Amino acid sequence: MAGAITSSTLAQASTGKLPPLKASLTSPSPSFRLRSSSLNSLRLRRVFDLFDQNGDEEITTEELYLALDRLGLSVDRSDLCTVVSCYIRPGRIGLDFDSFCTLHRDLGDAVFGNDGGLREEEAEMREAFGVFDDDGDGFISAKELQDVLGKLGLNEGRSIEQIKQMIGSVDRDHDGRVDFFEFRSMMKAIAVRT
Repeated sequence: MAGAITSSTLAQASTGKLPPLKASLTSPSPSFRLRSSSLNSLRLRRVFDLFDQNGDEEITTEELYLALDRLGLSVDRSDLCTVVSCYIRPGRIGLDFDSFCTLHRDLGDAVFGNDGGLREEEAEMREAFGVFDDDGDGFISAKELQDVLGKLGLNEGRSIEQIKQMIGSVDRDHDGRVDFFEFRSMMKAIAVRT
């Protein structure tokens, strides 16, 4: 199944001894790791905060399992528990942010090799844009943004008026949609602020 994380990959990640996949067998997602470490850290922090449903600064195995399931990534619960437990620090009940980053890095090394399959920033931005542009028309509509925020379980996704305000804050040509260039400008502005 596409998007499935196999128990073999999880087991190898927990030991840090995952062989890189051959490029001919898979094409790594250019957004898995970003070229800029500050962008990567920002992105990982956002993912961490989304997965940390109760805001306690730890992602439990259950929170991680539910987040992956909502995103359509199939993973065996017991395999996930086995791997994640290797990254949980003593005295903790879940992954803190540093442990989450380590798990992400190890899984990236396992799946893509040590170079992370880095691509040009433009390709990374286009892939990120494509997550929101569900119909592929080159624009992010209020409905598309609402759908993605809803899938992530964010309260901001419930009010279409709030979504329209979000769109309006980056919509420079005032057409009610976000095109790729507006999206890229917004993402670069976020990176500069951090």
